[in-house]
Amino acid sequence: MQQIRLDEILFHGAISLERVGEGVRAWRLPFDEISLYAPPLVEQARQPAGVRIGFVSNTRTVVLGLVPIDEERQVDLVLDDELVQTGIVAPGADSVRFEGLPEREKRIELYLSQKADMVITGLSIDADATRSLLPDDRPRWITYGSSITQAKAAASPAQTWPAIVARRQKLHLTALGYSAQCHMEPMVARMIRDLDADFISLCIGINIQGGASLSPRTFKWAAVGMVKIIRERHPEIPIVVQSPIFSPDREINENVVGLNLVKMREELADAVERLRALGDDRLFYLDGLKIFGPEHIDHLPDRLHPDAEGYRIMADNFEKYVMEEMGIAKMLAEKTSGRA
Repeated sequence: MQQIRLDEILFHGAISLERVGEGVRAWRLPFDEISLYAPPLVEQARQPAGVRIGFVSNTRTVVLGLVPIDEERQVDLVLDDELVQTGIVAPGADSVRFEGLPEREKRIELYLSQKADMVITGLSIDADATRSLLPDDRPRWITYGSSITQAKAAASPAQTWPAIVARRQKLHLTALGYSAQCHMEPMVARMIRDLDADFISLCIGINIQGGASLSPRTFKWAAVGMVKIIRERHPEIPIVVQSPIFSPDREINENVVGLNLVKMREELADAVERLRALGDDRLFYLDGLKIFGPEHIDHLPDRLHPDAEGYRIMADNFEKYVMEEMGIAKMLAEKTSGRA
């Protein structure tokens, strides 16, 4: 087998890389500043949701080496945007192998687990195979949110709703879904501000309601502040602010500080309207009930998180209401053609 050096350019959708002995961990936060982020957020950020290892090759075999852990993990093999194999990494296993790939040259992307830490120790292809860098001039989409964006219950890493949308829409994905840790922290807003992006979506509210981390006094204004921070370096790209999807036990029942999901949707809609009134005409509000509403309750097994089919429904509706009806796909196509 031919060993491929684990260079930064192979990792797509990661914020930073950490060298761990002979291996590499992909982070969804800046590792050199990790001490500035809350420990529960750090714990989720080490799980590489949406992170891919990508390259072009005619190899028929790919082997990914891993540091063993006591937890089953999945790795998806995607060829030219089509999911073709899901590799199961058993507890204690140190590699996952994909065989029988077509002999032609193809874009190969290995989607890492969206729900378990992964330290990559090696990448191998056939000894006589060609290899080149993955050309990636696709529009860059950053999506921020909670466990519903991290999508741990998706059927596999490439079947989270952001991953499905990104492949269908030919977008370069950075998925910043952090289970229970989406609290509109200023450090996260600054991080998003400083990333390359052509489109940003922010799904905010459910963790704030569940954790009572903001109140009716501060919630709307924190959303205004997050958008304004991001706009400092992204003054013209489309930004979508999405309110929470349906959760029956939180719709009208207030938390300890008096917030429920009905109120939060109203507050986010008002925040977006205030910013638009001051000239931000590329800022959009998306009612989360359009993406996943009460009609989908059969796909909400714990009354909070969608199941695998629920995440596919979310992907379909995000494409319909955001990419098509809001015209985001058209905006991105126009920007891409302008760069050509």
